[in-house]
Amino acid sequence: MAGWRGWLKKKRADFQNDQFQETQAFLKLARQQLKDTSGANLAWLDAGLRAALLADGRTLLEQFLNQEQLHLAGAATRAGERCYAERPRTCQTVFGAVTLQRDYYRHAASGQTRWPLDEALGLVQNCTPALARMMCRAGSLEPFEAASQSLACYAGVAVVGRRIQRLLQVVGPAIEKWTGQLAPPQPLPVVPVFYVEADGTGVPMRKGQLKGCRGRQPDGTAKGREVKLGCVFTQHGVDGEGYPLRDPDSTSYLASFAGAKAFGAALRVEAQHRGIAGALKTVFLGDGAAWLWNLARINFPGAICILDLYHATEHLTVLTDALYGPGTSRAKTQFTEWLRRFKDEPDGVATVLGAAEADLPKPRARRKLARQQIQYFRKNQKRMAYACFRQQGLFLGSGVIEAGCKTTVGQRVKQSGMFWNVAGSQNVLSTRCAIFSHRYEQYWQPPSPAPSPAISLAA
Repeated sequence: MAGWRGWLKKKRADFQNDQFQETQAFLKLARQQLKDTSGANLAWLDAGLRAALLADGRTLLEQFLNQEQLHLAGAATRAGERCYAERPRTCQTVFGAVTLQRDYYRHAASGQTRWPLDEALGLVQNCTPALARMMCRAGSLEPFEAASQSLACYAGVAVVGRRIQRLLQVVGPAIEKWTGQLAPPQPLPVVPVFYVEADGTGVPMRKGQLKGCRGRQPDGTAKGREVKLGCVFTQHGVDGEGYPLRDPDSTSYLASFAGAKAFGAALRVEAQHRGIAGALKTVFLGDGAAWLWNLARINFPGAICILDLYHATEHLTVLTDALYGPGTSRAKTQFTEWLRRFKDEPDGVATVLGAAEADLPKPRARRKLARQQIQYFRKNQKRMAYACFRQQGLFLGSGVIEAGCKTTVGQRVKQSGMFWNVAGSQNVLSTRCAIFSHRYEQYWQPPSPAPSPAISLAA
């Protein structure tokens, strides 16, 4: 540690002795501008000084990493290897590109190569961790070329969009694997109500990714593939009127193109990461799809299952239109009355179904449609005890996951003109889920306690 401090102290002294040429040259020019004019343009001064500091920072970092006193633990030739010493290689940093003179080793029999300095520095696709963190965040939040422009504008970093895309191909799977290995919080907090929600939404795909996929086109083909999105969050209380309040920053997301079985297992693991074991009550909210209730039954067997009230309302509209005619005053009146019964009466669903069956229309098509809706409500009757759920201060709608489908998925991978492959969109979505789950920065933090430093100054 003393060696590091001494080196940095010397560099600070170098700065005072005009060793930081770019910064000193710019400051000299700025002073001249102040003398020659009535004032200085702050925009020019601010941007120019920043560029000069970045240039000198790049020089400082390059000198530091290429100094002879630097000792790299484990940098020795292994059996069967040949060392190629001091090969120059460009590395991208937050200050810009620097050239490192570093050894690399090649195993003659296997052809495998390794760069010990890269490993010690934690380089990802030849980028420093700090820069890789910025690039992946930018590339997951906006299109790759737009991310390239944002990095140039905000951080003064010049990287092309294609490189951001390639970096996400490495970091995305790593984030997904790391997320699946997280441990539950310790000590385990007591959570009054723990919520789980899930839904599916389509992602536009390239033609080669659609083989065997059934779709909603008239000919049965598909334009995209379904990605499943799950979320978990907690609730500790209600507002002054008794309506539930979602705990701030408690929501985390999981996106996957896997089948329902694998997705359900992964969602259960995510819930465990977020402390479901400490929940006094677990609630699963869904839109009525059969695969969701099956997922809840297998992975959250003790959960209170609630049919999203908005979807129930949509089906109630279809039912009243089928019974009394679309848009008729009778249909509107019955809709209002029956929705009130759904919300306020413990036996409201049973009452509505009895009245609906007594009023089945004679026209065959409308009668068939009405019976379909009645059957839908019968299947979900236990999940529609809204009066009881409201008394418990529970959420009745799956708005969190509905919004998540638009923000976490739609805003990035469903923009006009976009067509993906499964792996590429999964990498972006895994990174976005980490960001919106408030754990992205945690991924980039070094393990604690920190391991012994791989790089040190020679004594």
